Amino acid sequence: MQQTLFALSLGFAGVILATHAGHAAQCAPRDQVMVTLAEKYEESRQAIGLAGPQAVMELYASATGSWTIMVTMPDGMSCLLASGQGYQALLEPAPAKGDPA
Repeated sequence: MQQTLFALSLGFAGVILATHAGHAAQCAPRDQVMVTLAEKYEESRQAIGLAGPQAVMELYASATGSWTIMVTMPDGMSCLLASGQGYQALLEPAPAKGDPA
């Protein structure tokens, strides 16, 4: 279930990027991207997951609520897929089997 939600999230991020042609994904070496997120936006890593067999997705967020989704490829290049405001960490339990979500 979590893999499906994650895949959908990345799919939605792709759709959002496709509809905002002026906001193309920005890519750079991972170390440079992390420094920029920390220094400019005060964001730190909040979550991590595999985005397919050869990519790692990371969610960065700040105490002020800004957030960024970054995907890193095996060659060390990272691309920013989406960003926004209003980030809130949630610890919701998964619905029981058979319960509508």
